[in-house]
Amino acid sequence: MAVDMTTTIPVGANQASQKTSKTAVDYQSFLKLLIAEMKNQDPTKPMDSTQYVAQLATFSQVEQSVQTNTKLDQIMQSSALSQADALIGRSITSADGKTTGTVASVTLSSSGLIAVLQDGTQVPVGAGVSIKPAA
Repeated sequence: MAVDMTTTIPVGANQASQKTSKTAVDYQSFLKLLIAEMKNQDPTKPMDSTQYVAQLATFSQVEQSVQTNTKLDQIMQSSALSQADALIGRSITSADGKTTGTVASVTLSSSGLIAVLQDGTQVPVGAGVSIKPAA
């Protein structure tokens, strides 16, 4: 007797919400595949217990990696906020040397820190940027 290894997934079930990261989508996909494999295995030839344990170990590693990445993101944001606080009131010169001024505020964006000068000019904080105590 042949057992069909396909499963029906409702429309939209595999679509991630906008708030879900790519890592979380991969994690969810792995979980769905593992469950589908277990549900649809051939009853006359069940999965070998060593394969099952190996897949559970892989599942655990994926879960731990996702949690580690989440914690690293939190640490990086905390570090960036500490750096942002230290920039306010200091003199900054852009990497190309064309823009100089005193930092009035700092914005944290997905691309990094952006210093907003007193005149409203925005200077991305990165390699080549010079920061000095205000005169």
